Amino acid sequence: MNRPKTSITFFLATIICLVIIGLVFIYSSSSVYALETHGSAAFFLNKQLVGLVLGCITVGILLLLPFPAIKAATPYFFLAMIGLTALTLIPGIGTSINGSRRWLSLGLFLFQPSEFLKHATLLYLAYYLEKKRFALSSFWYGYLPFLIILGIPALILLLQPDFGQAVTLVATGLLLFFMANGSLKYLIFTGISGIGAMLALIYAKAYRLRRLLIFLNPWRDPKGAGFQVIQSLIAIGSGKWFGLGIGQSRQKFFYLPMQHTDFIFAIIAEETGFIGVCILVILYLIFLITGMKLARTFSNPFAGLTTTGFVSIITLQALINLFVTTGLAPTKGIGLPFVSYGNSALMGNFFMLGVIVNAFLEDPSYKRSIL
Repeated sequence: MNRPKTSITFFLATIICLVIIGLVFIYSSSSVYALETHGSAAFFLNKQLVGLVLGCITVGILLLLPFPAIKAATPYFFLAMIGLTALTLIPGIGTSINGSRRWLSLGLFLFQPSEFLKHATLLYLAYYLEKKRFALSSFWYGYLPFLIILGIPALILLLQPDFGQAVTLVATGLLLFFMANGSLKYLIFTGISGIGAMLALIYAKAYRLRRLLIFLNPWRDPKGAGFQVIQSLIAIGSGKWFGLGIGQSRQKFFYLPMQHTDFIFAIIAEETGFIGVCILVILYLIFLITGMKLARTFSNPFAGLTTTGFVSIITLQALINLFVTTGLAPTKGIGLPFVSYGNSALMGNFFMLGVIVNAFLEDPSYKRSIL
């Protein structure tokens, strides 16, 4: 058995399954809201399909490029995404929704450049770590420049503000440094400092502290800040073992906010029950295991680190989303990867997928066919 070919096959099959689940439950969870607000029950499904088509086109374009060209363009792509994401902070250019300025209006839909910024950052970190692999033991020449590269996009995300994405990006970046055999003592020091910085950021903004307090006890404000978490728990509990049936959710009737985005997991649990939730979790576990196996088999260090970063951030986002919707973590505004509604997120994930598949096809240790 060719293990790399087996890994990429299961890896891609898992993503396809997650995307299909997403399409089904985006329609199921948003149909009532979409019909009421946009006059079409399939409004959000149709927009997600547009994102899926654009994502597939992105993969196709990336597969036409030589992998060395993708690697060479990485620094420029990183700088471009920093600039594009920074534009969202400028009044009159960036679009604000629910107090966060994360979007640029492209007419037919809103574009969230931060979804590409996080992948561009991971690409450039992989590029840097390969280039500086013999200097990673040095604080001044290895680790400090690494922190600066990671800190700039994290700061932009915090200014939007997007605290959840900033935390997941930093955590994934530090994991990449560890996987590249970076100094563990630097990571321990950064981790301790990071905990202090997170506490300071939480206390600096009243809404973050309120989210933390509501997370500890959502029933202290059941009609206000705790409403969303309570409704999510009601949806999850209503599903029991086998669920109410696909399309039969009761919470989607304007009880659970953001039911097709950040809290789509609650609707999945309500309609498919514990069995459906287990299947979803198993898919993410397969994604993690096969993705990490694939990363270890690449002969190109840049490809291996890129794959590790992509798999890690997707898994971390999925884990955070599951924790938030089940009341085990404060709300973060992070969707379920490949499943939640969001064109920018889907296109960004497909961009990274295209890079990985390109690396697989051009890696000298593999046969060119994956069939």
